[in-house]
Amino acid sequence: MMTSLERRNALKGNELAWYERMLEIREFERRTNELFAAGLIRGTTHLCVGQEALDIGLATTLNPDDVLAATYRSHGVALAFGLSSHSVMAEIMGKATGCAGGVGGSMHMCDSTVGLLPTSAIIGGGMPIAVGAALAFQVQKKKNVGVALFGDAATNIGAFHESLNLAAIWKLPVIFVIDNNVYGEYTRIDLSTPIEDLHLRAASYAMPSIKVDGMDVYAVQASMQEAVDRARRGDGPTLVEAKTYRFSGHSRADQALYRPAGELEHWQKRDPILLTEQALIKKGILDQAKIEAMKTKIVNLVDSAITQAQADPEPSAKDMFSNVFKEMRK
Repeated sequence: MMTSLERRNALKGNELAWYERMLEIREFERRTNELFAAGLIRGTTHLCVGQEALDIGLATTLNPDDVLAATYRSHGVALAFGLSSHSVMAEIMGKATGCAGGVGGSMHMCDSTVGLLPTSAIIGGGMPIAVGAALAFQVQKKKNVGVALFGDAATNIGAFHESLNLAAIWKLPVIFVIDNNVYGEYTRIDLSTPIEDLHLRAASYAMPSIKVDGMDVYAVQASMQEAVDRARRGDGPTLVEAKTYRFSGHSRADQALYRPAGELEHWQKRDPILLTEQALIKKGILDQAKIEAMKTKIVNLVDSAITQAQADPEPSAKDMFSNVFKEMRK
């Protein structure tokens, strides 16, 4: 079985692998939703269906020794960054073989070998952490970058403004990525925020900003590369706004009945998997036979991951106290 780092490196410069990993994320989320509905998973979950291009775009422009602080909608990010379907599914199922030992669950993915910091259930919780990581890189004179990925509604909280302000003053190598998927939980952006182009808020901190089509993996990569290059040069932070759309509701209990008629169908025409598929067919990299073969392969892969995770042991009660603190020797 490939390690997380090997799976991450397999994406490097391989457009066909990007498409395959996007298929894996989509199938993984579909099956996760089924398992929750069947009562086979405890707790809640937040699916990223429709946002696969953003996940892959981040994974293919950052290095494994950079760090990402993401949100609770993180299954796709984890898979894009190289975690296996088994590792992520086992964590969601609360099994000891999960990426956090089964004690974190759906909202807490992590793997230090690929730079994925523990994802946070706290709205905007990753922003100060990414800023702190960037400060550490700056002090240590490293060329690494910290990235915070967060939703549109998080731009209305104090941590957003404090993080951007500090990053701008100290010219930290950090990138703030807004996953603007139109809704903050169940509330449409126009009902909670006076502007819909959230990247404009960067001007308040004399910070460069980029607006990008988050449904287009190539556009995401280009924008992220620009921001990453700026950070590595020592030119400070960037605010990137990716215009995306989640095809599912906020969480497993949300049927998304608040959406205006036709809105979902409008965005589905720009399904990131469909756009990537069309681009690869045009380039002669992909054809219908390969598409069907890859889809079959992914269904089998996720099936196998689920079967394995269901048979895995659960953590013991004492495991909840593991990794709470670390004793430092002088």
